[in-house]
Amino acid sequence: MSCAFITGLVGPVLAAQEQAFLRDAAPFGLILFKRNIEAPDQVRRLVAEAREAVGSQVPVLVDQEGGRVQRLGPPHWPAYPPGAAYGEVYDRDAETGLRAARLGARLIAADLHALGIDVDCLPVADVPAADADRIIGDRAYGETPQKVSALAAAAAQGLLDGGVLPVVKHLPGHGRATADSHHALPVVATGRDILESSDFAAFRPLKGLPLGMTAHVVFTAIDPSAPATTSPIMIGQVIRETIGFAGVLMSDDISMGALTGTITERTRAAVAAGCDLVLHCNGHFDEMLEVAENAPTLRGASARRAADALAARHTPNALDQAAARAEFASLMARRGAGAPAGLS
Repeated sequence: MSCAFITGLVGPVLAAQEQAFLRDAAPFGLILFKRNIEAPDQVRRLVAEAREAVGSQVPVLVDQEGGRVQRLGPPHWPAYPPGAAYGEVYDRDAETGLRAARLGARLIAADLHALGIDVDCLPVADVPAADADRIIGDRAYGETPQKVSALAAAAAQGLLDGGVLPVVKHLPGHGRATADSHHALPVVATGRDILESSDFAAFRPLKGLPLGMTAHVVFTAIDPSAPATTSPIMIGQVIRETIGFAGVLMSDDISMGALTGTITERTRAAVAAGCDLVLHCNGHFDEMLEVAENAPTLRGASARRAADALAARHTPNALDQAAARAEFASLMARRGAGAPAGLS
């Protein structure tokens, strides 16, 4: 049976020690970062060897949004635009923007599926505030929940069409954070009524997506004592009830600077709060061991949600990649005069 965590890998080659760890710990999934990626054949080999070590067809994740956040890039893979670029097309013509978001994600899925990667940590459904930290910034599709959720849904469908599962993030919203949660804990003091009509509202139309990721953000109007990742109130009352998210809920990376305590304490707190899976990304082997020792076996409702999510994986729909990439470049050129093409 799988253990309720997703682990990063140390580097571009799987060492014997790491193979033994994956075999014994049986993580639910794996996640890749730039430190793991050199060239297509190397990535395919790493994915295949890691799956073989676990002994099952575990999901393999990556953050491939476009813009500032893409682990695969030139010269081996295209560079994709950030979420805000789709928002610019949408503002000129909504249907064209939605088509561009879906097609861009479908092309990303083609890149990933060819490597054996079957989960993308996309779409970003955060609604940014004007005075927020730039950690979200142009990763967001727009400034209103309606626009964000529409474009996020289009991107999610593009991934699904390509045989890749989407992960909506960062529940219940990272757009108002005034700090980068990689380094510090953001605290949001906005009233609940505003949060529900804006930040949380962007996620409601996406509540049926198979996977979601939490935000390391404190919302003082609801739970002033803990960030969403480790707050039973935020997960139970807001993410599961108010938003209605029904999919697998994973923590954001528990090695990030927003959280305090040991890795053991962080792991246990995320699970106790209601996260189905604990995400650990940095590839530090001693921490990987600590997460594995403290994450429970997947069981009950968490196991059922995980099984349902994995059952949504399917063979990609047919795609003429050359034609699709030409169409995508044409769609993205409609951002405005002088705007860069969609792919580079």
